[in-house]
Amino acid sequence: MKQVPVNQTEVTLLLDDSSVPLYVQLYRYMKQQISAGHWLHASRLPSVRRLAELLGISTTPIEMAYQQLLAEGFIASKPRSGYFVQWLADVPFALPVESAYPKGPILKRHHYFKYDFHMSKNEYEYFPMTEWRKAYNRCLQENSTADMLFYGDPQGEEGLRCQIANYAKHFRGVACTPEQVIIGSDPFPLLDLISRLLLPYGKSIAVENPCYPQQPEVFRQKGYDVIPIPVLEDGISQHELQSSGAAFVTVSPSHQFPTGVIMPISRRLALLQWAQETGGFIIEDDADGEFRYYGRPIPSLQGLMPDSRVIYLGGFSQVLSPALGVKYMILPKVLLPDYHRLKFQLFLDCTASKLNQMTLERFLREGYVERHLRKMRMILRRKHDRLIGSIQRHFGEHAQISGTGSGFHLMLHLNHPLSEEDLQTLAEARGIRVSSAAYTRMLPANEQSGSDRRSFILGFGGLKEDEIEAGIERLADCWLGAVSL
Repeated sequence: MKQVPVNQTEVTLLLDDSSVPLYVQLYRYMKQQISAGHWLHASRLPSVRRLAELLGISTTPIEMAYQQLLAEGFIASKPRSGYFVQWLADVPFALPVESAYPKGPILKRHHYFKYDFHMSKNEYEYFPMTEWRKAYNRCLQENSTADMLFYGDPQGEEGLRCQIANYAKHFRGVACTPEQVIIGSDPFPLLDLISRLLLPYGKSIAVENPCYPQQPEVFRQKGYDVIPIPVLEDGISQHELQSSGAAFVTVSPSHQFPTGVIMPISRRLALLQWAQETGGFIIEDDADGEFRYYGRPIPSLQGLMPDSRVIYLGGFSQVLSPALGVKYMILPKVLLPDYHRLKFQLFLDCTASKLNQMTLERFLREGYVERHLRKMRMILRRKHDRLIGSIQRHFGEHAQISGTGSGFHLMLHLNHPLSEEDLQTLAEARGIRVSSAAYTRMLPANEQSGSDRRSFILGFGGLKEDEIEAGIERLADCWLGAVSL
């Protein structure tokens, strides 16, 4: 069996940056060795204990580095055998050298639920409102009224676009310039713009199934042929994508909605190669990629390839608040001339509040966003773990959990004779908001003929920690007590 050639002297010399955590330095070194082909496919990595002895360090940073490589698909774990290098797609470009990261139908009823497992809510009492108010007031004081109250840059304020380009690079591994950033108030105007930009390049788009339904619906309304492609354990089925004949595809590779699947590096590279070979485009939705609770956030697909044919969608709804109304997309350079032509043809103006843009620019520049993000990761990790433990205690063997480790929600599955709609109605009657996953599927809810498997999306961000246990206990009593399971 081939062994990975670890050069003790070389590794020791590389691990000398005290400003970067040791496991991150190890992870980067190993990732570079695999990406460059120095460590061959199927080669066995040293055991955690053996490598710790070789380098004279503890086992903890090595285990963390291995787990990050495992999550991104660079290595695979085989029970009782160890870790092995994974095959990477044969693509005509090198992976970029990674820069240091900073430390660190939907239910829309608005009545009150005692236990609200809404998939996108957060505890907004942690929002730095005092700092936001001060930043907002400084913007008012430092700029003329005439300038503040008139239309701004149709593409979004230049200062904010500069800050977003920097933020996306450091937090999500995105490669872009401020000229590639376009700001909008919410996903719809950005998706609408994308659908218009892509019309000259084709009329068929592949979408993940299941997925957030707004994306396929926007393209369907524009006359596109929307092709649902199933999501497998490692992301969208690339075999079916290849045979679909689609010109474009939408994916959420860092945390697929709603399944939580993470697309491994080999699949990401193959997807980039597909776009390069076919002349197609990839729309990467990265709504909550900053929130990963074990290991580092998974870097974006967009940044893996220089000048990639990826349209990247991000925003601050999860990081700060949806009420701020600031989303953004990053266009590939090849689409910029088309965008500027369309901008003048349609007399476009930016849909996001100019005042909020200017305040957010200051918030990013002065480090408030980074500090808030670090704080919320810790808070949400505790809630995430509390929710998993509560489900295991109160549902026991009657429920299964998937999509854990990232984002603001997880998936709860159980076999039950009642329909998802009936179970949701029962929960609401007991003061519990949960969302059936049915609306995310592009095929009929009874597509799994004869199956009693029911799936629900449970958010944990909006509940206080001590409410999660009580809410799950009541939900289990409600559903498991409805029939004899």
